[in-house]
Amino acid sequence: MIPNTEKNPVYIIAEIGINHNGDLDIAKQLIDIAKVAGCDAVKFQKRNPDVCVPEHQKSIERDTPWGRMTYLEYKYRVEFGKKEYDVIDAYCKERKIDWSASPWDIDSLEFLNSYSLPFIKIPSALLTDIDLIKMSASTNKKIIISTGMSTISEIDASVNAIKEANPQCDLAILHCNSSYPAPNKDLNLNCIKTLKEKYNCTVGYSGHEFGLTTTIASVCMGAQIIERHITLDRTMWGTDQMCSVEPQGLIKLVRGINELSVALGDGIKTVTNLEQKIKDKLRK
Repeated sequence: MIPNTEKNPVYIIAEIGINHNGDLDIAKQLIDIAKVAGCDAVKFQKRNPDVCVPEHQKSIERDTPWGRMTYLEYKYRVEFGKKEYDVIDAYCKERKIDWSASPWDIDSLEFLNSYSLPFIKIPSALLTDIDLIKMSASTNKKIIISTGMSTISEIDASVNAIKEANPQCDLAILHCNSSYPAPNKDLNLNCIKTLKEKYNCTVGYSGHEFGLTTTIASVCMGAQIIERHITLDRTMWGTDQMCSVEPQGLIKLVRGINELSVALGDGIKTVTNLEQKIKDKLRK
């Protein structure tokens, strides 16, 4: 699932999440943008609002672009079901781009498992949901976990649960800071190296910061998977929109990641073919 070639050694995930605001046309536009930019996959979020919304919040009313409604009604308003995901599945196949989603509950995991997804992504918020993690590992799909707002001991527990449920699980761990937006001083990109050294698996970075430079720099720390939220416009409705990357920014981000990935090389000091021609001219 994770390509590792000289041409494109980093797998780039465009996180749509719920930035589609329950609109399938917007979801398709975001898929198109991700494809044009050169991303490898798009990712959504799947919830059963009855399960995920705390009881004390369900009846709280709020103003939305679709009128005043309860929080539970709002969560259903922006949630995709089978009809929409069938369209997304077909559209991504047509556009030749991977797709997946983060399940926020067991019902959603079972729903997503009906599709041939290349991976299941466990969000930082659910890193300590051991039941969900074990069931995800049991699907025999690649598991990607984000580690925002988590300690090493919490990551250890999750990794151990995955190995217990499926010793052969293909695991990837993403460093992440769950602040929205995450200030640069808190990004601690060196943790990518820490995760690689400790868990000896595919590692990566899920960014929630403003700007592109630090996300591109994560490649230098060894990130093999990079995820950023995307949007049509950061002024759109939704809590994730502000920290998302707009279309032109996404094109620059993917280009920067791919250029840096190639430029890093293998670390072996040699004389290149182009250098040899110059060497033959300048040295006696």
